[in-house]
Amino acid sequence: MPANLPPQYFEAEKRYRQARTPQEKVEALEDMLSIMPKHKGTDRLRAELRTKIAKFYDEAQKRPLIGRKGSLLYYIKKEGAGQAVLVGLPNVGKSQLVSAVTEASPEVANYPFTTQVPIPGMMRFENIQIQLVDLPAITAPLVDSWLPNVFKNADLLLIVVDLSQDPITQMEAIIERLKKFRINLFDQAEVEPRTVQKRALIIGNKRDLEGAEERYRRLSSRYGEKLSLVCLSAKEGDGLEKLGESIYRALDVIRVYTKAPGQPPDLNEPVVVKKGSTVEEVAESIHKDFRSKLKYALVWGSGKFDGQQVKRQHVLQEGDIVELHI
Repeated sequence: MPANLPPQYFEAEKRYRQARTPQEKVEALEDMLSIMPKHKGTDRLRAELRTKIAKFYDEAQKRPLIGRKGSLLYYIKKEGAGQAVLVGLPNVGKSQLVSAVTEASPEVANYPFTTQVPIPGMMRFENIQIQLVDLPAITAPLVDSWLPNVFKNADLLLIVVDLSQDPITQMEAIIERLKKFRINLFDQAEVEPRTVQKRALIIGNKRDLEGAEERYRRLSSRYGEKLSLVCLSAKEGDGLEKLGESIYRALDVIRVYTKAPGQPPDLNEPVVVKKGSTVEEVAESIHKDFRSKLKYALVWGSGKFDGQQVKRQHVLQEGDIVELHI
């Protein structure tokens, strides 16, 4: 199947070839990835671009990349079922939220721009772990050179708003800032070239304060049809029990369980893949050679399967059990 790449892709490819710094190369590669249409004909090329991006990011872990005006560029290696980064204005409670649901220890204070660098932590949800990353406020000084790349690399943006103040005004400021970073939150047929579409979950924090419930209703009325929302108080722990499920759903992933022939499945160690993944894609996620060597698979689950043999292109569902025959 032909790739049918648009002219904007080749413009980004030209910028990649002419780039002199790692930062410029990463930006061009990410633009190429975002512009490229998603279909079977581009699968291999998309994988090659991700490999190149990962190589630059691996180098960044060994020695920080230097961005524009000498600022450091940060990369957070993904762990767990997905990477969700916290986005918000100063003093909305991002660090307190990360402290409440992970073992990370970001500094929590009531003055602006407390967080200066990315701080990752792992949040447990049922039988999986989800990576949360506390970040500086989106309006913090000296972040424009590296914060957009962290946003673009993440699987999900967690937009935290303070329900003790007008959440609509906060959302408008965040959306406008994201636009400058060429990040779009909403499904639109036409967006600016080089704009990246990102999944997002809105977290209304400080629900324990007076007037918070009414402000959350207005927030939900404004954005509820476009984005998922959850209401909580990180300080009091109120509503935190719903956060894990909300993030899991927003990541748009599923859990699939594998088993060896004649053995029961291990329901404690799921394989986490994107919703809509096929048997052969799950096989490849386990080992890169399994996809080419896969003969057939047996599937239990999906409401009607009880050990039936399925094709390689069979789309798996949440909770399915698959037995791969290589």
